[in-house]
Amino acid sequence: MATDPQPTAPRHPSDGAPATTSFQWIPIRSLAPRHRPRIVAQLLELPGMDRYLRFGHPASDAQIGRYVDLIDFDRDEVFGVFNRRLQLIAMAHLAYLGDSQRPHAAEFGVSVLPRYRGRGFGGRLFDHAMLHARNRHVDTLIVHALSENTPMLRIARSAGARVERDGGDAEAVLKLPPETLGTHVEELLGRQAAEFDYNLKRGAQRIDRLLDMIADVREGVGHSGGLGSQ
Repeated sequence: MATDPQPTAPRHPSDGAPATTSFQWIPIRSLAPRHRPRIVAQLLELPGMDRYLRFGHPASDAQIGRYVDLIDFDRDEVFGVFNRRLQLIAMAHLAYLGDSQRPHAAEFGVSVLPRYRGRGFGGRLFDHAMLHARNRHVDTLIVHALSENTPMLRIARSAGARVERDGGDAEAVLKLPPETLGTHVEELLGRQAAEFDYNLKRGAQRIDRLLDMIADVREGVGHSGGLGSQ
């Protein structure tokens, strides 16, 4: 599932595309095999209709588990947005196709938890995937979606994708420009900033736990009447 994109004109990162006043930086972190439990947890929170739109069918818990187990982190890229509590609230999967017909193509899929929609996460994850794909010599980004998945198709169209419908299915195809020095610098800075943001949240979480422990100790001492109560 995706949110409505903020920009309304086609754009590509680092191509001098028109800036939008609604742009807001969102820390997007690359995910690894150790994040599988968090990915599963995020997808399992999706209600039935959202699962239907994300996977093209009403995926069961077991099917979602198998999907996550089969993600090839050595081949594909998975990105996520974490909230302050380090809960994965938005996630995108960039799957490299590498077949004979489309040797330099990748497929994009995204999911955002319902209560976090309307904040531009879907559009920003799509922008991030475009940038990442370009820097890995991908020239075509593909989105397979149900025709009724208007938020996802709107995101693709806003980036300049061509959308073709076939009954209840739709395919959005976006041609990407070549990588540049600017795209590599932008990705590097974004990755470092997202890592810094994640470490700040992790540090804040540890401080919160420490403060909770101190509060528990003080409460226990108070209930016992103090250390000198004997």
